[in-house]
Amino acid sequence: MTFKSNKLKFISIIGLIIFLSTSCYNDEDEVFSPKPKAYLRIELPVPSYQKFDTLYPFSFEYSTHSKISPDQSKNSEPYWINIEYPEYGAMVYLSYKKVNNNLSKYKKDAIEFANKHLQLADDIVESDVYDPAVPVIGKIFEIKGINVACPYQFWVSDSTSKFLRGALYFDSKPNNDSLAPIITYIQNDMLHLINTVKWNDKIK
Repeated sequence: MTFKSNKLKFISIIGLIIFLSTSCYNDEDEVFSPKPKAYLRIELPVPSYQKFDTLYPFSFEYSTHSKISPDQSKNSEPYWINIEYPEYGAMVYLSYKKVNNNLSKYKKDAIEFANKHLQLADDIVESDVYDPAVPVIGKIFEIKGINVACPYQFWVSDSTSKFLRGALYFDSKPNNDSLAPIITYIQNDMLHLINTVKWNDKIK
């Protein structure tokens, strides 16, 4: 009897411990491991292009998913235009300068504009533009970094009389991780623009 009694007490104690341990558990005790940051998938349209060819000193092809308007800012100059991507809150600002033995100054200014973002940039990758058939020379600045406000800039020139500079900006706080697909998409559009630039020698 004593052995059975002790055995029953032992089983009762084990059962009580199991009951208490399970009854004290609730949803608040559940531990969640942090999930990696994720962003919504962005569906981007198939690239297609149309020609910008008006009474300007230059022409090029630009995205049919964007729209062009004259630059209305107070500091704008003749032939300055904006290429807007309304769906993505993005704008490519194009500014034009007439060259008069001062190309080196405009090139230096373009480098300074790019270097303004160095403080927040991880890196600036430069690429040369050169096509003697047009003719066109230039430089592309790909500015890498999560918080960079202007991830892509360029300038092109005929080296004698015309200078065109472009810069991509977004109207939201920079978060280039989430904007990466859009940045890449518009960068490709800008590269297409650069590759299709032509000069109108009738207009200085």
